[in-house]
Amino acid sequence: MILSKKAIKKRMQKLAIEIDKRRFEYHVLDKPDATDEIYDPLMDELRGLEEKFPELKSLDSPTQRIGGKPLAKFKKVTHQVRQWSFNDVFDFNGLQKWEEKIKRMIEKISELQNEKIEYVCEVKIDGLKIILTYEDGIFIQGATRGNGIIGEDVTSNLKTIQSIPLKLKQNITGIFVGECFLGKKELNIINKIRSKNNQPLFANSRNAAAGSIRQLDSKIVANRKLDSFIYDVDYLKENKQIDLKKIQTQIDELDFLHQLGFQVNSEHKLCQHIVEIEKYYQKWVKLKDKKNYGIDGVVIKINSVLIQKYLGYTGKSPRWGIAYKFPAEKTTTVVEDIKIQVGRTGVLTPIAHLRPVLVAGSIVSRATLHNEDEIKRLDLRIGDTIVIQKAGDIIPEVVEVIKNLRSGQEKKFSLPKVCPICGGAVARKRGEVATYCQNVKCFAVEIEKIIHFVSKKGFDIEGMGEKIIEQLISEGLIANSAEIFELKKGDLTILERFAEKSADNLIIAIEKSKKITLGNFLFSLGIRYVGEETAVLIVDNLKLITKKKINKLEEIINSFPKISQVQWQAIKGIGDRSAKSLEEWFNDPENLTGLKKMQEMGIELVFSKQEKVSQQFQGQIFVLTGELKNFTRNKVKDIIRKAGGRIASSVSQKTNYVLVGKNPGSKYKKAQERGIKIIKEEEFVQLISLNS
Repeated sequence: MILSKKAIKKRMQKLAIEIDKRRFEYHVLDKPDATDEIYDPLMDELRGLEEKFPELKSLDSPTQRIGGKPLAKFKKVTHQVRQWSFNDVFDFNGLQKWEEKIKRMIEKISELQNEKIEYVCEVKIDGLKIILTYEDGIFIQGATRGNGIIGEDVTSNLKTIQSIPLKLKQNITGIFVGECFLGKKELNIINKIRSKNNQPLFANSRNAAAGSIRQLDSKIVANRKLDSFIYDVDYLKENKQIDLKKIQTQIDELDFLHQLGFQVNSEHKLCQHIVEIEKYYQKWVKLKDKKNYGIDGVVIKINSVLIQKYLGYTGKSPRWGIAYKFPAEKTTTVVEDIKIQVGRTGVLTPIAHLRPVLVAGSIVSRATLHNEDEIKRLDLRIGDTIVIQKAGDIIPEVVEVIKNLRSGQEKKFSLPKVCPICGGAVARKRGEVATYCQNVKCFAVEIEKIIHFVSKKGFDIEGMGEKIIEQLISEGLIANSAEIFELKKGDLTILERFAEKSADNLIIAIEKSKKITLGNFLFSLGIRYVGEETAVLIVDNLKLITKKKINKLEEIINSFPKISQVQWQAIKGIGDRSAKSLEEWFNDPENLTGLKKMQEMGIELVFSKQEKVSQQFQGQIFVLTGELKNFTRNKVKDIIRKAGGRIASSVSQKTNYVLVGKNPGSKYKKAQERGIKIIKEEEFVQLISLNS
């Protein structure tokens, strides 16, 4: 859609108002939710529009300023040296463009022709910038950055930080810049206390550090055990003790700061080219959660102080440095449309189709909206600018609608009155928020059922993807899951996209899948509320409910319909909904016909003998979150089950352990809030090694 200049100007004005609001909340009020992950993409959009339409840029645009207005509660401080902030890049392409730009500038400066271009990479601490002033080696003033020109005097609070020396090792006068932060362990302790006192929790260490440093009572600050890293020399008064000629690089500066007695982060690296920078960056993408302090990127600076001096600054940032930010797990985008997805149980799920955006390292263009009630709660409309969040491989979800950016052209959305796939009636079930297609033969429902049936946790039929399944149903070759086993090679070779080889491969895969464990078989049936864990519980407690040994599919067909809801509930871990669903499913004549068809086609149940291993996790409940390095999810679950433990899908007070991998989601935060034991992959390996 092409917008008029009037509409573009209005969008720019609304962006400016929203950015300034969030800047004030983040930098001045320290609201936990007003993070850079939301602020940055809004700023990027405005900056992009200003580049395309420079004639529409206003003099008071937020792109022309750095930070926020100081709080009136503290004494204002005018910085002797203006405080800048680095521009951001988010990918290697952005890094290349920055390097190309500075190299073009250096080529034009005759004094720099013999200077070697090297880069220093420093991990970017997610904390609060602090400016320290010393006179004759004595700490006399500490300030926050504020708006870059005026900050706040927080000297008494900074004096409580043990890593900030009250007296330097040399009697010099100078100004030094660094980062104040709160360790993750301390953050957990503070949040537990705040939770007990019904106070809002700090979202991250940056907010916690900012909130702490602005406490009027320095005793409170001392109890929070803040820390610091110093990384820059802003000003040095000439002194006989200092040979300024020896400080010619950023590495020299870091060494000098260490000699003065400051805590300098050892995690920095001298790089000769940007390929080396990229390797360093990718290393920290993986390691960022390993440190006790928050890291949100890598800062890259030209090593030569002389080159830094000649390149200088733009209106707001140094030309000689850049912040290479880690992929955001929250960002903003626009809802371009809302479409309905029909699942295997007939549920109609609204899916937001988004303007493609990079979040958590990948481009996304879809986000789940869950149900109609959620859309109403968010007051979401087509055309809205929204905040989305993503953790790991989970589809992003909408967490906020930025209503201040509405133009008036947004459209309200209502769930359709009939199924968009089959045209059948739709309705809500009593006591539920979901809306269902009432047509049991709905095309979309059948496709989803079969996709579930052939998935890895089910029959694991390799090569039978969604498009193949849709094609087989469309051509009338199968109408349900059981009919898959009736397929012949000749049925497939007549279809588009099927050659002799691919037809052979699929038939072989179908034949191979006929031997299946009971747990996988029960999962494959797609019984509502019966997932992987419930299937495992049934397998482990077969004798309890059947009173006899089950060896064949025929015995399931004969015995399972006789099991009542009450009997299913006798298995610890199976609740009302699952038990009722099991009773209903195995008493449905159509489902039993499908099972008999599978029996006729030679489906054979495999019962693996339970390994006799340590029952160290007996009765304990695990929740998994994030991406594991050395195990698949299924392997970890198998290890826990064999050791007597159970797997739960959500964190509750009954949870004993939360096993955390890379990019953990909301389960990790819930575990922190509730004080539940969190273990990383390395600790899990040690646990099972000690008891193997």
